[in-house]
Amino acid sequence: MRERVHNSPNLIYSAGTQVVTRKPVQESSGQVVHPSGAVGVIVKSPQDRNHAYRVRFTDGFEAALRHDNLMLLAEYKQDSIHDAEQTLAEHGLFDRVIFRCIIGSRAYGLDDEHSDIDRRGIYLPPADLHWSLFGVPEQLENEATQEAYWELQKFVVLALKANPNVLECLYTPLVETKTPLADELLQMRGIFLSRLVYQTYNGYVMSQFKKMQTDLCNQGQVKWKHVMHLIRLLLSGITVLREGFVPVQVVGHRQALLNIKRGDTPWADVEAWRLDLHRQFDRAFEETVLPEKPDYQRANEYLVRARRLAMSPELP
Repeated sequence: MRERVHNSPNLIYSAGTQVVTRKPVQESSGQVVHPSGAVGVIVKSPQDRNHAYRVRFTDGFEAALRHDNLMLLAEYKQDSIHDAEQTLAEHGLFDRVIFRCIIGSRAYGLDDEHSDIDRRGIYLPPADLHWSLFGVPEQLENEATQEAYWELQKFVVLALKANPNVLECLYTPLVETKTPLADELLQMRGIFLSRLVYQTYNGYVMSQFKKMQTDLCNQGQVKWKHVMHLIRLLLSGITVLREGFVPVQVVGHRQALLNIKRGDTPWADVEAWRLDLHRQFDRAFEETVLPEKPDYQRANEYLVRARRLAMSPELP
């Protein structure tokens, strides 16, 4: 797995950080002491990006340089190799989408006139690019259109881990695009369902409710839409263990969930429902016929076959 440097827009480099200059470094007389691209180390950091760093170079010379005139040395060394935007622009990875579907409120049957259309799916990168120095991004995103597509291996790994969003992609009734390779994955989607659903779904809901109870105590309010989706997740997980499929549409619980979303259901009632659902989840876990783990072998065989097909310029 290749290393990535994450550079927050608000990050202040700390003392001891190695940096590269983006412009020539001059002394007080205006004479250039070090060229653009010189390596130095930060000896004093400012409180914010409006003030200068103190940077020391290999010959002991020190200069005051602002943040936009510096780059992390690690970032500089990998910049041209891991430029994801350049890769996307040159190779048209959005044209390599093999599966596109709609999830979220519209798929659940919980949408209203203000609901977005959340499109998710899978893309299969061309083999030459995948094997190259550039590599491929694990996910393609288009915020303007609410679209996101996982690279095939990333999608498969998340499905094996019982990631709820990914499993819902495999079971949503709202499928817009699927190539034969994607359809093959849909036909074998049951291999991803296992008892791991219990740990993944249950654990996530419990941790999120703990945070919301803290918000309720400190701020006197919670995000009711998020509360609704956590209850929906418990309902979904119970069905997975009992019936062996992921129920995307909420059907009989629609009105109760919408009442939570609007904030019409008292917190005590929501908490009571949640605790009851956890008990049901426990019983479903004890009684389920799902395997202990997903079918890693079949998932791997599918992925290897897809990788071979990716050598063709045509989408399989």
